[in-house]
Amino acid sequence: MITAELHTLTGAYALHALTEGERADFERHLADCAACAREVTEFTETAARLGLAVSTAPRHGLRARVLRRITDVPQVAPGPPGGVRPGRAARWSRRISRWGLAACLAASAALGGVAVWQYDRAESARAEAGRTQREAEEVAAVLAAPDARSRTVRLADGATGTVVVSTGRDRAVFLTARMAKPPGGKVYQLWFDDHGTMRDAGLMDPHLASQAVLLRGAVDGASGVGVTVEPAGGSATPGSDPLAVLPLPA
Repeated sequence: MITAELHTLTGAYALHALTEGERADFERHLADCAACAREVTEFTETAARLGLAVSTAPRHGLRARVLRRITDVPQVAPGPPGGVRPGRAARWSRRISRWGLAACLAASAALGGVAVWQYDRAESARAEAGRTQREAEEVAAVLAAPDARSRTVRLADGATGTVVVSTGRDRAVFLTARMAKPPGGKVYQLWFDDHGTMRDAGLMDPHLASQAVLLRGAVDGASGVGVTVEPAGGSATPGSDPLAVLPLPA
């Protein structure tokens, strides 16, 4: 596939609409094309916004309305079973009334709990979507910055890593292509190399071969970016030798 055609596949790649062969060709091209990397990030961000726009959450106040309606339901005791004497009928009436009240209370508690659980989940999802959107916007801003500079290196097994730095924004983005999955229970962790001292810069998604990661924190004069393999959840300090250390572009 010629390069001119590859430039037109950014949207299809972001929406996972390419064949395996097209995807492999495009990822090789993406490793060396900052313009396509920027477009892929922007298309991915737009797709996430469209998905968020059609999402729905339980209406606020559902639990309160359910509990308020429960109080309007009359607790009417049924008549005694056939052949039961009046004394026993009264006892049956009281038992059924108590059972009915207990059932209503149990139902209201269950419905209220479901409503609260759904509302909490919706709020958590909304907050996570907001964080993802802000990070995607920052990634796009770094890649599109007028002073953005990049450096690409070859990693193991044909993978590539590209670090893009904006001095004006004091932020950096790490892009990978064809990255092998880490061993089970492990994750790739990124580090700023502060002239020999490694500073945590965040984790990569272990399930994605190609991704753009906004490095955690400011560049703050770092000399490079390192990649190590760490236990799931990351480490406070590197626990292995770096797979690679990319000098930051001058």
